[in-house]
Amino acid sequence: MADQADITEMLDRITAGDGSAMEQLLPAVYDELHALAERHLRKERPDHTLQATALVNEAYLRLVRQSDARWLDRVHFLCAAGQAIRRILVDHARTRNCHKRAGRKVRIPLENLVITLNPDAEYLIALDEALQRLSAESPRKAQVVELRFFSGLTADESAAVLGITTRSVERDWRYARAWLYRELGSDSQANKGAA
Repeated sequence: MADQADITEMLDRITAGDGSAMEQLLPAVYDELHALAERHLRKERPDHTLQATALVNEAYLRLVRQSDARWLDRVHFLCAAGQAIRRILVDHARTRNCHKRAGRKVRIPLENLVITLNPDAEYLIALDEALQRLSAESPRKAQVVELRFFSGLTADESAAVLGITTRSVERDWRYARAWLYRELGSDSQANKGAA
């Protein structure tokens, strides 16, 4: 397993256009990416058609294909991976639902604000739309949700990535959870899928 400095060096080499570093990076971060993908898939419906390995491969390909990406270190890369995994799952849910719901928006509440995903694709889409609205209001608070929930980072790790204090992250996290609860908790018909 590569250490933090090795991974940072590989990321710097990838940014500089070194193709061999790209080949070395996946084995170095694969276990962490796979664990991240499995954590996300545990929150999905049991019969989900995506598997952790496919999710890791797709997220990795999306990340390394970004010509303008510049990752500072392993934590920053894993944050980007968490966001890529989220985008893949949301895209998959939208594709699955586009024929089923014909564009009807459904709000589904977050239960007890330890942000847990319902296996229903509508829930994931509603959460993604709410995060987009939160990002328009407060980009940093939306980033905190992505880092804490989707990337699985601690408050300290999130603070390091964002360049702010741990206290600021914790304050933003509390605000974002309450904001999401308010945004997603208003449709009582949707309560059926979130119980």
